[in-house]
Amino acid sequence: MHQLHFADYTVFLIYFIVVATYGVYIYYKKKAKQTSSKDFFLAEGSLTWWAIGASLIASNISAEHFIGMSGSGFALGLAISTYEWMAAATLIIVAVFFIPVYLKNKIYTMPQFLSVRYNDTVSTIMAIFWLLVYVFVNLTSIIYLGALAINAITGIAFSTCIAGLALFSIAVTLGGMKVIGYTDVIQVAVLILGGLVATYLALNLVSEQFGYGSDVLMGFQLIAEKAPSHFHMIFDSDHAYYKDLPGLSVLIGGMWINNLNYWGCNQYIIQRALGADLKTARSGILFAAFLKLLVPVIAVLPGIAAYVLYQQGMFQAEMVNAEGVLKPDHAYPTLLNLLPIGLKGLAFAALTAAIVASLAGKANSIATIFSLDIYHKYFHRDATEKQLVLTGRWTVVIAMLLACLVAPALSTLDQAYQFIQEYVGFISPGVLAIFLLGFFWKRTTATAALASALLTIPLSTLLKFLPYWTDGAFPDYPFLDRMSIVFVSLIVLMVLISLLDKRSKDQPRIIVIDKSMFRTSPGFIVGAVLIVGILTALYTVFW
Repeated sequence: MHQLHFADYTVFLIYFIVVATYGVYIYYKKKAKQTSSKDFFLAEGSLTWWAIGASLIASNISAEHFIGMSGSGFALGLAISTYEWMAAATLIIVAVFFIPVYLKNKIYTMPQFLSVRYNDTVSTIMAIFWLLVYVFVNLTSIIYLGALAINAITGIAFSTCIAGLALFSIAVTLGGMKVIGYTDVIQVAVLILGGLVATYLALNLVSEQFGYGSDVLMGFQLIAEKAPSHFHMIFDSDHAYYKDLPGLSVLIGGMWINNLNYWGCNQYIIQRALGADLKTARSGILFAAFLKLLVPVIAVLPGIAAYVLYQQGMFQAEMVNAEGVLKPDHAYPTLLNLLPIGLKGLAFAALTAAIVASLAGKANSIATIFSLDIYHKYFHRDATEKQLVLTGRWTVVIAMLLACLVAPALSTLDQAYQFIQEYVGFISPGVLAIFLLGFFWKRTTATAALASALLTIPLSTLLKFLPYWTDGAFPDYPFLDRMSIVFVSLIVLMVLISLLDKRSKDQPRIIVIDKSMFRTSPGFIVGAVLIVGILTALYTVFW
């Protein structure tokens, strides 16, 4: 039944009013600073550790998790959780090694780092790459998947869903990073609570379907028994979905490149911590790592439960499109439609919270990069703080409009989550190579960085399509392995170019590095060890 009832709309309205009221309160509380570009884009010095951690997760978790990751859970199982669980380990590395470098060198945007470390050419090329990916891959896919889910749950027209999400997100974004950061705390609470409700329902449905009544623990036991192939984290080379998650590459290969780039070199994510002091930033990132461990419970398990129910004859019509093709991404909306009145409104609010928080964070990062690294640098060097903020706000509106126009074109996708990971991965190897060598090897030259920036997309494209162009004569590598190959190739190329430039020997250390920067507090070490222990146990049990 694709509609909400009065009680559902009431629950959603309460959520909307709470978020809007709190956002307005935060905005006016700091109104005196609203024309400061650093305050607008970074909420400089204003976010607490729990706000940073919550905002990291709220910005990260969106429709591609609830819809796309559940779809991948339906298709290939718990293994898709590796993106979340490996991200928890990655966040520890980012907190220890990346954040201190940014904060010590007063880096506020990723293009700014490239400009300071290399030159404006490298910075501008990468800024343009980031803007294109953020608008036409990330923002577009979030709006598309979000509208798809809301349309499936409520029956509201797809185009109306797109417009509504865009307007709500713009309203949050125009208040600046402070409003985004603190409203994200509410968004995370709602999306986790609503997500757990949907998981609870899915597991109960499985238990009831097999005659055990409402028993969530029995439901989990049953999905593990009925779909054992869906409870393996590491795939063998003959597995049907090996190309999506190629064996040990998720532990020692391309997954690290994907995650280190996303969590450590990505304006959209790292921006939350750039306005804080080191202790607060690290605590927030560690909090986000703990929350990451929970994400598969609310995003993957419902998809596996839907798979088991589908195998039992349920959802035969709901899981296919108009042409009769099975669509794994229909799993989560199908489950939400079975929620009781009131709880469906909570789940709807959770989904909306995830979508809006992610859209707002992405739009703010787009505005930050364009305003500070394109507009200010090339169009208006003498722009006032007020003009920069105004430019940022207009950028938010234009970016959202472009994403709304492009979003319907994604309707042909099967597993949207994998689409996002693969195509963002075209620039990830080059970006990570540039940043890592820029951090830790002072001889790395701007020419080497420029070569990496210009070659990352062509090399990734070549490895993807060469098997088709050669009729299979060239190996068709999984995309995570392609990322590893491109990354290693670019690292070697950058080292050679830098060594061939004799002037690189005498290059001064532009980025300040001090061993004391990497020391962590005892509390952080305890938290990090606990996370690594939990991850070790999870991979041991579900290997």
